[in-house]
Amino acid sequence: MDLLAVALAGVHFALPLAYYLYVKARWLPKPWNLKLDENYRPKVTIILPTYNEAKLIKARLDNLYGQDYPKNLMEIIVIDSNSNDGTPEIVERWAKQHSELTLKLIREEARRGKAHALNHALKYANGEIIVIADADAFWPSDALSKAVMILSDPSIGAVSCLKRPLGSGIAGVEGSYRRYYNVLRIAESKAYSTPIFHGELAAFKADLLKDVGGFPSDIGADDSYTATKIVLKGFRAIIPEDLWIDEKVPEENYLSWRIRRAQHLIQHFVMSLRFREVPSKFRRILLIEGYLHLVNPWLLAVAAIMLLFALLHHSIIAVATLTLGLMLLTFKPYRTWITAQLCLIVGAIRNLYTKEIVWAKQIK
Repeated sequence: MDLLAVALAGVHFALPLAYYLYVKARWLPKPWNLKLDENYRPKVTIILPTYNEAKLIKARLDNLYGQDYPKNLMEIIVIDSNSNDGTPEIVERWAKQHSELTLKLIREEARRGKAHALNHALKYANGEIIVIADADAFWPSDALSKAVMILSDPSIGAVSCLKRPLGSGIAGVEGSYRRYYNVLRIAESKAYSTPIFHGELAAFKADLLKDVGGFPSDIGADDSYTATKIVLKGFRAIIPEDLWIDEKVPEENYLSWRIRRAQHLIQHFVMSLRFREVPSKFRRILLIEGYLHLVNPWLLAVAAIMLLFALLHHSIIAVATLTLGLMLLTFKPYRTWITAQLCLIVGAIRNLYTKEIVWAKQIK
């Protein structure tokens, strides 16, 4: 039993490491080979869902206003999900002070989840490009222009961003995780497409978004799932290496935030792996990422349980393996990996009784 447990643990660590090293060596150095049109200036609709964002919303609107994209080609739709802290009133005052920019405020009577809000806002959108945003993520002034320029390539259907965490101690933990995570997103994008998108900045061609039926309201990872459906239409969904945004990370209940995100990605891969007609270059990426999110964490859990059981029978191998595992927790990359695996395990269990489509507001 102890040898089988060690073998399972070995597979758990070896396969992701092999994938990471492979994509870093083979895919990451590849050129983009994009056909960009410098004269491409479509009308853009930015959809900003809000719920009790009074502390951030003015700064966020100022941030969007500071984008270097032409103001006459931008419109902002703020879709508010029944805030009770005065968020809509702040938006209205801001809009009156910036009348040169089109801003539409839509008030929902109840909070039904982000995807429901996005789909509601889509009914009022006039842009050829639809960009979804978060109230607590801030863009550099050239972020929108970069995203739109990439969408000028006829083969690209969707674009997302890389994220820099903002905060104190927790941001350092999140940053350690992101360093490895971002390599995969860029490398997969260069190989063909990545199945993981970020709602802090995700841009879609409006006609393709309409073709796939908007955003799914029955799962949490509406951004990633929608991008994947666009890939199934024959277009690429990518994250470039120079499109960064700053995201606030919760200082309290950080792990619950990570677990919710893990839940949503699990929902996304459970749904996406059911598709049969998948572009061949994307299939391998979808399969390995599906394995990493749905199967691989459980190899670690099973191995740990087996080793603990073997420990009760005084197995030297179990003692040595568990001791090594505990000692490695002092090594930050290992600790970061274990945290991610635990979040996926807990997220999978939580999905059995809640999808967390509508979640409690977290202070960031």
